[in-house]
Amino acid sequence: MPSPRRSAARLFPWHYAWAVAGIAFLAMLFAAGVRAVPAVLMVPLEAEFNWDRTVVSAGVALNILLFGLCGPFAASVMERVGMRAMMIGGLVVMACAVAAATAIQTAWQFTLVWGLVVGIGSGVIAGWVAAAVANRWFVARRGLVVGLLTAANATGQLIFLPILAAIAGGPGWRISLLLVVACLLVVLPLVAIGMRERPGDLGLRAYGAPSTWWPPPSLARVNLFLGALRTLASGLRHRDFLLLAGTFFICGASTNGLVGTHLISHSIEHGIAPVAAASFLSIVGIFDIVGTIASGWLTDRFDSRLLLAWYYGLRGISLVFLPQAYEAGLTGLTIFAIFYGLDWVATVPPTVQLTAAIFGRERVATHFAWIVASHQIGAAAIAYLAGLSRVWQGNYGLAFLVSGLLCLLAAWMATRIARGASAPVATSPAAA
Repeated sequence: MPSPRRSAARLFPWHYAWAVAGIAFLAMLFAAGVRAVPAVLMVPLEAEFNWDRTVVSAGVALNILLFGLCGPFAASVMERVGMRAMMIGGLVVMACAVAAATAIQTAWQFTLVWGLVVGIGSGVIAGWVAAAVANRWFVARRGLVVGLLTAANATGQLIFLPILAAIAGGPGWRISLLLVVACLLVVLPLVAIGMRERPGDLGLRAYGAPSTWWPPPSLARVNLFLGALRTLASGLRHRDFLLLAGTFFICGASTNGLVGTHLISHSIEHGIAPVAAASFLSIVGIFDIVGTIASGWLTDRFDSRLLLAWYYGLRGISLVFLPQAYEAGLTGLTIFAIFYGLDWVATVPPTVQLTAAIFGRERVATHFAWIVASHQIGAAAIAYLAGLSRVWQGNYGLAFLVSGLLCLLAAWMATRIARGASAPVATSPAAA
């Protein structure tokens, strides 16, 4: 008699890999909604509690830092307890913490709840999910799947930012948080019921795999935290790992740490209404979906090192010219949002591909999680330093200029990654 899990898989009209990818997309989408909240709450929190910019920036910086640092350990624990258990745990922690955030009254409470607890919960559902799903469930279309799952972050912004900004400016910021909690609770049963670990659990091969394909052997079980630290130690001895981590540090410093955290406040200071400012980030999100999916398609076909060089170079140029975009008014900002949005997280698919090529598919989740940790360290640093610069100088000009110049450095670093690590993953003719 077939097992209930295998029977359920047969009810799905396509390869079940796409169901797993869809569930992962929804979980990452709503987790992205949580991470989008501080961008629209910064000004309301300052107004209600009379905080300066560094108070909120410090809490957001801690959140971003823990989001990154928890990822490698979450990926290591995932190898023991499974993706589904980790994703359920992350969703529950985030829902409880965001609900608790509605009761904050002091700066230390904001830092504790949003910086510490939400940071840990969001770190459990991080970039390792995309890497694990793509490399466990797909032989063909891996780059495309990574692009789709990475685009969930942008889609979360697209859906949540204007709505949260409108609610924060109307019924209040606490109501906007309750909306986020409700969304997390909606996706929770989908993960619990439909998420699966590997194709073999359902008697399937990975999508696009030939009949001779066998899944890679599971890694030997070691102490969960020791395993993550050993992965970091092995990576630090590898030149290409250092280059990938370095470019991703700059990636974080030029995306969610700076633009994702401060662009709305920066735009408000230029006389743009909060909802309109949030809409510019939504435009970034719309075009990031296009750019990230296209990047996944390109990663399956072209040299990932050169793709990274182009992405970082174009992002650097857009940030350097942001002051001119503000001078041009709404038209200039719209052009910036489109150009910058195409590049927001387009760096992820080629970075995942390079990580898998260097360290192997079964080890890619934890290695990539450490690279994401570097990304979030860069994001946390710039989130706080940009707020500090705003307090000292009265504007964000220096922060955006430095971030743009760092992107040009990252473009050069990408070209130094070993050529042998950049070959695209072959596509099975059966899945083409």
